Amino acid sequence: MRHGADGRFTEADGLRWENAEEPTATRTDAPLALADLLRVPPGEPLFTYQALQTADRGRVRQLHTTYVPFSVLVGTKYEEQAPPPAPQLYEALSELGYELDFTEYVRTRMPLPDQALSLRLPEGVPLLHILRVARGDGSKPLTLEEFHLPGDDTELMYRP
Repeated sequence: MRHGADGRFTEADGLRWENAEEPTATRTDAPLALADLLRVPPGEPLFTYQALQTADRGRVRQLHTTYVPFSVLVGTKYEEQAPPPAPQLYEALSELGYELDFTEYVRTRMPLPDQALSLRLPEGVPLLHILRVARGDGSKPLTLEEFHLPGDDTELMYRP
């Protein structure tokens, strides 16, 4: 994730991800694994966006989910209206005064059947599972993004 001089946040890979279909906005309850990463109690309400996204003229596909705890939105204009999906979400959080820091957790695993179908993965191809936690002011988790990408043709690079 890059924070540009114009204040916008963009993916550092240079790919321009576009929604292949309209993102689905829902209210979900934090499962244990995500609650731990977000430092909220299991079951806390989360504002969630889910989208199938494509890049490179549809050649590359990813499943993208953004989670925002309702407790992060209390006292902001987003208590009454939905926050924007990422990466615009990061611009909105910056406007609220947060200085953002990101941590990513990466692993591979075999896809669930619906994930393999959505990503058009041939049998036997693993997926790359990435969790990106955005923290405000160095410690408080504000959002979590979850990405599922084909594991046979994806490369990640991190700068020290």
